[in-house]
Amino acid sequence: MPQSSTSAAPLGLTVAAVARQLGVAPATLRTWDRRYGLGPSEHASGAHRRYTAADLARLEHMRRLVIAGVPPADAAREANSGAVASESSPSGSPANLLRPDGARWNRARPAPEGRAGGGRVVALPGATPAVRGLARAAVSLDGHACSGIVDDSIARHGVIWTWDHLIVPVLIGVGERWENSGSGIEIEHLLSASIGASLSATARSLQEPVSSRAVLLACAAEELHVLPLMATAAALAEEGVSARLLGDRLPLSALEEAVRRTGPAAVLVWAQLPGSAAAADLARLPNYRPTPTILIGGPGWFGDLPSGVSRVSSLQDAVERIAHSVGA
Repeated sequence: MPQSSTSAAPLGLTVAAVARQLGVAPATLRTWDRRYGLGPSEHASGAHRRYTAADLARLEHMRRLVIAGVPPADAAREANSGAVASESSPSGSPANLLRPDGARWNRARPAPEGRAGGGRVVALPGATPAVRGLARAAVSLDGHACSGIVDDSIARHGVIWTWDHLIVPVLIGVGERWENSGSGIEIEHLLSASIGASLSATARSLQEPVSSRAVLLACAAEELHVLPLMATAAALAEEGVSARLLGDRLPLSALEEAVRRTGPAAVLVWAQLPGSAAAADLARLPNYRPTPTILIGGPGWFGDLPSGVSRVSSLQDAVERIAHSVGA
């Protein structure tokens, strides 16, 4: 079984070395140190402070939580609380992760060896058969099966339930597998493409929107994670609301132009990567007429929210607020 990088981490790591291990920018580490106290603890007289193995473990825990959608301040509190040393899955991932709606997955201990399901290749302790099946299909690189499982869940339970209880757990499990083994990025890519196809099909199925007012969904300028917005568009379609997905890495100037041209009822901008998007940059959007509802989602935002801009806490929250803005 692959070992977590924390188990073999040398003492006295520099900021640059820790940034390389975690796959984040050095500026992000400095921000986490300044804002949340997740900085280096080793200090020798006359030398720069260095990160210890324990520091690195806390930062790895923080990064996993943030990638899972936990607001950075909440993730930092958990990382600083020592939760990283609590019960964990075989892959070394934290035992408790937050769902987009803020509740916890109470992940049980690993299933006994030999139990069938995706848990053999992706750490999914306590997972449902559908979650294990989706993980198994992804590891087998069976995109058709992945889409079929997601399609069936959407038909049975709707987009929001499927996102919270099926898609997100598997994405987290697959991501942790890659983090701990360094292999399997093709699994994540195929899974994301299959999920995206299902969500897009659901969004396209809307024939008669309840409102002609535009709804714009866009990623922040440095953001590539578009799946949350695809899920939002699909969930809105179930409510009879049509949304225009502007895609990833949209420059602020382009977003402003889209708002000016369409006069939308609502705008949702997503940022996933920690510290990648400044909320203050959106200050001009509420000044357009008619005034749109401006929402931001994801853990990548930093800084105070400008007047007229609000943060959504979950997919459910985003859908409800956008639907309200168009009168649905």
